[in-house]
Amino acid sequence: MHLDRAMSWGPPPDWLAVDVIDSHTGGEPFRLVVGGLPEIPGETVLEMRRFARENLDWLRRALMLEPRGHADMYGGWLGAPVSPDSDLSVLFLHNEGFSTMCGHGIIALSKIVLDTGILPINGNATILRIDTPAGQIVSNSTTVAGRVGEVRFTNVPSFVDSLDNVVFVESLGHVRYDLAFGGAYYAYVDAPALGIVWPPARLSELIDAGRLIKKAIEDDRPIIHPEQAELGFLYGVIFTGHPLDPSNDYRNVCVFADGEVDRSPTGTGVSGRIAIDAARGGFRADEVMRIESVVGSVFEASYKETTTIGGYQAVVPVIGGTASITGRSTYWIDPEDQLGAGFLIR
Repeated sequence: MHLDRAMSWGPPPDWLAVDVIDSHTGGEPFRLVVGGLPEIPGETVLEMRRFARENLDWLRRALMLEPRGHADMYGGWLGAPVSPDSDLSVLFLHNEGFSTMCGHGIIALSKIVLDTGILPINGNATILRIDTPAGQIVSNSTTVAGRVGEVRFTNVPSFVDSLDNVVFVESLGHVRYDLAFGGAYYAYVDAPALGIVWPPARLSELIDAGRLIKKAIEDDRPIIHPEQAELGFLYGVIFTGHPLDPSNDYRNVCVFADGEVDRSPTGTGVSGRIAIDAARGGFRADEVMRIESVVGSVFEASYKETTTIGGYQAVVPVIGGTASITGRSTYWIDPEDQLGAGFLIR
């Protein structure tokens, strides 16, 4: 055998080659594309997101879905900054489309671009300003011996849309939920109050419930962001309950997009969670909340300041977590591969 030939082999020139670095944050995958992307025009990241949705959804599918990905894959497309004081921009993608903001993605992105040298490390704490569809995010990465450890990012202002809403859901009955925005909109549901065994014994049941609740809310009411119409949609349902580790405050299980389950505590979801607790008077500035995920990984969350967004009282969350790099790959797209454009099986 000549195994060395495999490493020197190259595809025909009409195949598209896409370079990625894979990672995970608290167990949640993040596939960052670092080469092979076509140009994505736009003066804002929202405009870039719109262009990608209309023209490059085939590439999202190819990278997120099978056979290169899976139903719970998540990723990001790296780009140049659009704000004068930013360092880079990113589009977030998953099994259903392009999201507006992703906390675990910011943590993984910071880890990748600094550890691999895409951007330089600056001493023991490196600040990155990242343009996203939801706005500029500032991450602060602690570095030791040239490697990123913990990443803390300041999220966009997060606020409560409404508390104690009730919607009727087929097969579940009347479901009580809070609606909050943390870079994306989530419905927060107390899982034990709904009769769900906690922690969930079978995630398939939670996925089914999340899909039903999401659709029922979408059919029941409009969701309107006070400043950006394109941010006004329900991204997912977050089931909350008591933590397994008593040193934590909650366990989050987020079902988002087309039935994806976040393995991390969900950075944008945690941001909405602290906005809810602050609105109810149970969480004050400079306190620290620890939220664990379905696999037991933990994000720490706090806020130092408040503001207003379109008349809503908002907090400015700071979320902390860690990421790990898992591999580097080049994916090829054969134009004659009838399944190469991606498919999804659950």
